[in-house]
Amino acid sequence: MYKVAIYFFALSLAVACSGKTNEFGSEKVIKSGNAGGMTIRISSASGELRKGPNDLTITFVDEAGQPADVTAASLNFNMPAMGSMAEMNDKASLTTTTTPGKYNARVEIQVPGTWEAQVKFQTPKTSGETSMTVQAK
Repeated sequence: MYKVAIYFFALSLAVACSGKTNEFGSEKVIKSGNAGGMTIRISSASGELRKGPNDLTITFVDEAGQPADVTAASLNFNMPAMGSMAEMNDKASLTTTTTPGKYNARVEIQVPGTWEAQVKFQTPKTSGETSMTVQAK
């Protein structure tokens, strides 16, 4: 009986600790891209971009897989004009975190559909930019 109790305790502990989905904790990657020797990841708790308010995380990692010293960053979601619909730009508001190379982002996506996530950044040594196609639900 004692061995069974220990087994179930160990199993419960393993299940409880396995809740993290990746190196971002509970964040799930929506899209990633590369620019200027960096990997840039946009993530959220759900792993999705949705119409309406979104709380995202943008993470910059160098070629060695280490958090990058990013001194400035921006994130904009662009949808080109289609038919009678005008071009849309939904700019994210970024705030720094205590983790180097990691920013919290808040953005209001106007409509579901295909958007271009446009990322620009600067480090003490370089700058870069990239675009990633993302689907908003």
